[in-house]
Amino acid sequence: MSDIIDADLLVVGAGPAGSTVARYAAEQGVDVTIIERRRKVGFPVRCGEFMPSTEEITAMFPGSEGISELFDVPSSLVRRNLEAIRLVTPSSRSYDLPFQGYSTDRDLFDQYLASEAVSAGAELITGCAFQRREGDVCMTSQGPIRAKVVVGADGPGSRVAQEMGLPLPKNAYPAVTAQAEGDFEPVLVMFFGGIAPGAYGWIIPKDGSANVGVGFNPKLADRRPAEYFQIFADKHGFDVKSRLSGKHVPAQGPISPIAGEDHLTVGDAAGHVMAVNGGGVPLAMIGGRLAADAIVSNLRDGSPLSNYERDCRRILFPPLRSAARTKVMADVFAFGSDLRTELCMRTLGRRRMAKMLRCRFPFP
Repeated sequence: MSDIIDADLLVVGAGPAGSTVARYAAEQGVDVTIIERRRKVGFPVRCGEFMPSTEEITAMFPGSEGISELFDVPSSLVRRNLEAIRLVTPSSRSYDLPFQGYSTDRDLFDQYLASEAVSAGAELITGCAFQRREGDVCMTSQGPIRAKVVVGADGPGSRVAQEMGLPLPKNAYPAVTAQAEGDFEPVLVMFFGGIAPGAYGWIIPKDGSANVGVGFNPKLADRRPAEYFQIFADKHGFDVKSRLSGKHVPAQGPISPIAGEDHLTVGDAAGHVMAVNGGGVPLAMIGGRLAADAIVSNLRDGSPLSNYERDCRRILFPPLRSAARTKVMADVFAFGSDLRTELCMRTLGRRRMAKMLRCRFPFP
């Protein structure tokens, strides 16, 4: 890429948030360019690879239109249907909570979403990093791009947000993951305690394998992520067959503002992550759809991009704020030691923990 590229919309990042924005904007006639700093979309995988069912998502985030269409993915992306989430205390006491969803291969999932955006008319440029903005021109590692609107879908350390003066998510948790071979029950398992104060582990079963990983509160732990992962892997005897990869998961809850006059952030960059479990893909896609609609209206009739944040406040913010409150409560009362974690989980019980998983405050 050498000459300047002109586009209505520049999307920085081809994850679920960025690809969803690009797809729905392109379908409505917007000239879209997506840039992705990695040479291969979705690789390496840096998340747990679990997707709640459409029914679970709708229950958690009511009021979002087009949910069924948004999460209608090919059956080939479903690695295994899961029927429950099992929460395990430090003493190995377990609580099985009915929860429908499926595991997927996130690299293929992300590539599918990006291909849908390209099919809708968006141009995708990989191996291209956003650097800075000079007026209405964005400088990238492959040359300049002039755009009327810029979307930061580039994660919790968003370079776009920094360049545009938008806030970044705070209190990010390190999380690392890898693939382990073996036969696992069709249940997503989450372990609390037993690794380090404020740490948690997970097993997300696939067909003949599982995504396994750990995350932790850096304020309560003093080892490197790889060390905690090894403790977790050794404890459970995992047959790990892939390299360890990691990311930072925002745990603050929704942030504001997430939109300016000609720019906005989506997904992790906007803090759209469930603080109680680190899930972010459904929110990224819902937020991406809301962002696309606001961008189309802005380009067509000058409607403010702040309409995007207005819609996020209505649909995404209430459950995300409840999850963030629950996370703060857990950090204060539950995660100082394994004993406290055990007592809190037993006090909460199955019903209240089920509410927490669905981003509802556990009390009363």
